[in-house]
Amino acid sequence: MNFPSGSCKLRPGMRIILTLAAAVAVAPVWAATEVPVWHTLKGHNAEAFQSLVRAYNSSQSNVKVVERAFDTPEALDQALGSAAKSKNLPALAQIGDSHTLKDVAQRSYVQPFYALQKSSALKNTRWFVSSDNAFIHDARGRLMAFPYMLEIPVMYYNQDAFKQARLVPAVPQRTWMELQGQLVTLANNGSRKCPLTSDLPVSINLENLAAVNNQLYASADNGLKAKGLPSFSFDSTYVRHLSLMISWVRSEIMVRPDAGTKSISRFAQGECAVLMSSSGHIGEFLTRRSLRYAVSGLPYYPEVTRKPGNPFISGAGLWVMKSEKSVTDATVAFLGWLSQPEQAARWYQQTGFLPLTQAAFDATPSSYYAKLGQWRDLVAVYSNKAALTAQGFRIHNYPAIRTRFQKILDSALSGQQPAVTALNAASAEANRLVRQP
Repeated sequence: MNFPSGSCKLRPGMRIILTLAAAVAVAPVWAATEVPVWHTLKGHNAEAFQSLVRAYNSSQSNVKVVERAFDTPEALDQALGSAAKSKNLPALAQIGDSHTLKDVAQRSYVQPFYALQKSSALKNTRWFVSSDNAFIHDARGRLMAFPYMLEIPVMYYNQDAFKQARLVPAVPQRTWMELQGQLVTLANNGSRKCPLTSDLPVSINLENLAAVNNQLYASADNGLKAKGLPSFSFDSTYVRHLSLMISWVRSEIMVRPDAGTKSISRFAQGECAVLMSSSGHIGEFLTRRSLRYAVSGLPYYPEVTRKPGNPFISGAGLWVMKSEKSVTDATVAFLGWLSQPEQAARWYQQTGFLPLTQAAFDATPSSYYAKLGQWRDLVAVYSNKAALTAQGFRIHNYPAIRTRFQKILDSALSGQQPAVTALNAASAEANRLVRQP
């Protein structure tokens, strides 16, 4: 609109119209509901999760997922305690089951995941892991958390190292004694510095020594019975096994297990021929172009069981925090999106965590497994009903017990005490801690 020079006066009606137009121009756009997610994912797996978060945030405008990474589970747990006091909790938090479950489930600020499963976003989802598995399930088989970071221990092997040693077949044997012979050959033919290593000494040498040999880990059906406190009694199988491991370290066909990340890095860089560790490293190892590897099951003792059993599930889930309804609804929408076949299959294939849903497993092509050895078969069994010895365990005070087991095993593998002495001390201390408040 043009006005005569020197004349800028507006009629009253025009002033009102322009004022309203200006008001409309600066009116705020309603912000998306934020869903804070706290996690302890590292490296490749953290990047895979961040990629999914970005994809979700770009796919719609109603919800904005904001992720925050912590260095350790302990740091995250401490932050949760502070956030609960200040009433500034995240919507979701990655927390390990710790084989006690109640320690997390009874927190006042946590709500069980199964209470949200009737929502339209999650209603028809068929979860992959069988409901009789105790990990992240309550006694009635209900999911207490979103089962997103579940993993199992496996045996990784460097295919180039096996070929260089001229081992036929060029795969690790599934019995401990036959594996010993292969490790000697590997040590003498290119893998002297690191024939075998692990970052899971307690899992491999105690917990899953029981499960893979189809034995109970603790009494009272691994603590899953409602009545009676479980107890530990490490028999001759454990004594024999730990004695064997001590001899392997002494003869340098096994690098003494390290609970840190050193052994993972050494295998990833091609230094170690065999690694016993969690399946959650599969995706990371796939990104190493110079590393040709595959996956096998943990070894067993044929004198104890004719057929190896399945190891315990470990890892963590995304626990839902109590929030106002709008945040809970937004959280459910995000979890429903993660559960869709495309996203769930992508997460499984990129990480090595167990499939979130049956659809994710079914959507994974055979080409994915072509270079991964036994990985598909090792995974498939977890959708079926689990044997009692593989359902998991529930032990009061288990984080403290595991810490003591770690120190005692380290002492034995360092040659400071014989196997029988170490195991007697381990069972005595564990049985004392089980009965502490």
